[in-house]
Amino acid sequence: MTDANAAVQDALASLAASRTVVVPAAERVADRIRAEVAEARLRVGARLPEQALGAALQVSRNTVREALSQLVAERVLIRVPNRGVFVAQPEADDIRDVYSARLVIEPGAIRYGARAADPAALSAVRAAYREGRGAAEVGDWTGVAAANQHFHRDVVALAGSPRLEREMGRLLAEMRLVFQRMPQVREFHEPYLDRNGEIAAMLTDGHVEKAADELARYLVAARDQLLDAYARLPGGTGPATPGR
Repeated sequence: MTDANAAVQDALASLAASRTVVVPAAERVADRIRAEVAEARLRVGARLPEQALGAALQVSRNTVREALSQLVAERVLIRVPNRGVFVAQPEADDIRDVYSARLVIEPGAIRYGARAADPAALSAVRAAYREGRGAAEVGDWTGVAAANQHFHRDVVALAGSPRLEREMGRLLAEMRLVFQRMPQVREFHEPYLDRNGEIAAMLTDGHVEKAADELARYLVAARDQLLDAYARLPGGTGPATPGR
């Protein structure tokens, strides 16, 4: 191998190790807004003014518009003519679609990523479970819901793919909007906290296939529970009117 070829191979190895993905400005803004939704700081019906967002994030109004359009396409936001852009409320079909994606991504991340995952990635999964358990012990069920988001985010991170992590961020933002409509936060999240602990223990013990299968069953149960609860809520499955 020539020195030039060797240098190329070294560069490729370095790029592979860093897994750097160049992200355009509008997508970075979309990521920031999406994270605020995922952490429930932006809630269903909240209006997002372009000028204020641009000032807060120190980007142009055109960049904000592009980011908002991306989030509208993802169904995290909704654009209402002559009124502006608002945080959306998912419908039952959105729940079905999100869980279809999650059933592919999350068990797959375990099945094909957990064996080769960095020990720090496995530690993050366990830490997210402990975060939820700590919140439950002090009766902070909103904190349990947030920790559950972190648990599923960290499960997908086992795959070592920034692209999958970005896709999971989009899904988790939609999920947080779904959960905002659930009237009984504790009753929904408490059983899944225990299941998070079981999956974390399986991963720690190296039972990868068992963990992937359990997570798939867990996601199906959660999907069905959410759909049943949505059907019982006032207004059925229709979207909320933004700004009211």
